[in-house]
Amino acid sequence: MLGFISARQAGLDDPLRLRRAESTRRVLSLELNKDRDVERIHGSGINTLDIEPVEGRYMLSGGSDGVIVLYDLENLSRKPNYTCKALCSVGRSHPDAHKFSVETVQWYPHDTGMFTSSSFDKTLKIWDTNTLQPADVFQFEETVYSHHMSPIATKHCLIAVGTKSPKVQLCDLKSGSCSHILQGHRQEVLAVSWSPRHEYVLATASADSKVKLWDVRRASGCLTTLDQHNGEKSKASSEAVNTAHNGRVNGLCYTSDGLHLLTVGTDDRMRLWNSSTGENTLVSYQESSVSFCFDLKDFF
Repeated sequence: MLGFISARQAGLDDPLRLRRAESTRRVLSLELNKDRDVERIHGSGINTLDIEPVEGRYMLSGGSDGVIVLYDLENLSRKPNYTCKALCSVGRSHPDAHKFSVETVQWYPHDTGMFTSSSFDKTLKIWDTNTLQPADVFQFEETVYSHHMSPIATKHCLIAVGTKSPKVQLCDLKSGSCSHILQGHRQEVLAVSWSPRHEYVLATASADSKVKLWDVRRASGCLTTLDQHNGEKSKASSEAVNTAHNGRVNGLCYTSDGLHLLTVGTDDRMRLWNSSTGENTLVSYQESSVSFCFDLKDFF
């Protein structure tokens, strides 16, 4: 560590090198906190979590039991041993609860007065946090796998939705209807994510092994399809050309600066992409079973 600091002070190292090294060290040393716990409300597996970006205090969880729980993460007692309490929940007895597994929950990016949830019951619900009542409900013909609101949008209120259909649907909060559809995938869309750098750019991941970048303002829509081989067809079979993974792509997220995109697939691989050029950066990650994405705020 002292060597990194000395090299940085002398101007010998990239300023980001120390940050990356320290982030890596912290990740490798992660372990469960013996003094902190979260009150158990769900009766089965938890599929999705989201911590609101305004205060970083409140967390949503969605479970395979269809239940949504809101937690307060702040330790007001200041005691070292603390269990984060559930403030409220949308339980099975709630008249507007999801009928099946909740796949995604997300806070409204600008305040804690609203959050969204989507489920295998083919609905996307917009919730009023104060009343725990749905302000709006979008109904789909297919199972919903994922949805996402842009964290930076100022000129649109679109929610991207991935379903069992190969079409990506954009729901407009202002009009309360589906504004338009993005076509290009051949199988179900498993994950969607808006760029935190460009408010009209959307990334989608599908069971067809492909990841696509879209500009939702364009009639043609698709900007590029990510290719794990970076266009070197000699290294790829005809079936693998323009595929991001050798299997279903079931997760993706942007880095906080929007310069890179991380994808995960059922081929047990994680890949890091340059979001501007669409190139595979060929960063090597240890092979492991992966089925979700992390929030990479402090890694790049």
